[in-house]
Amino acid sequence: MLTYLANPHRFMKASSFAVPISFLAAAILIGFSIWQGLYIVPPEAVQGDSARILFVHVPAAWISMAAYMAMAGASFVWFVWRHELADIAAACIAPIGAAYTLICLATGSIWGRPTWGTWWQWDDARMVSVLILLFMYCGIMALRAALPVRQQAARACAILAMLGVINIPLIKFSVDWFTSLHQEASIIRMDGPAMSPEFLYPLLIGASGHVLLCAGLVMTAMRSDIFLRQIARQRRALLSQSI
Repeated sequence: MLTYLANPHRFMKASSFAVPISFLAAAILIGFSIWQGLYIVPPEAVQGDSARILFVHVPAAWISMAAYMAMAGASFVWFVWRHELADIAAACIAPIGAAYTLICLATGSIWGRPTWGTWWQWDDARMVSVLILLFMYCGIMALRAALPVRQQAARACAILAMLGVINIPLIKFSVDWFTSLHQEASIIRMDGPAMSPEFLYPLLIGASGHVLLCAGLVMTAMRSDIFLRQIARQRRALLSQSI
């Protein structure tokens, strides 16, 4: 399947159907999750209504890490097999992943103020490692923009993206390895989720919607990049003919 979609023409054909379906399904799932979180789910026993922000914060945190892993995976594919579509995917994932990471940090800070009594804690490993993730996204985007030769930019960004993967397990396990204000994992646990079903199911539905939204945004950005490349090739062809 991946080999089939590695061809830009096949990707454009498949994504023309996949993009609107992804956006429609994402709107339904995210809308349902937010409706449940705001109006149906009862206040959390300890944190009250402030815990409702988890329906945005938690999916944003998951997508920020998943997007980075996808970017690193695409970078690896380009680095080994030189599939240009993989580099396009990596370049398109970066700003979307950065946006989700920024949402994660912002909502976490808003949630932390009434819960922990502070907007930010520099000695908290979870907070700092997520901030590093945002810097990684921004650094990769800046590096790609700074290097004028596309192949050089692709190679440098691929190496940086693959090296940055080491930060992902640090984010995930920082609350277990270090003293942290952040609560321990309540969903992805060896002994099963500790979150009550009335919170868990709408959260998982919303997270699924954000996965589809992220996929739709990435495919849309990739389609735009491919269109621009096709236009550039046509312009060069016309210029060569006129000369």
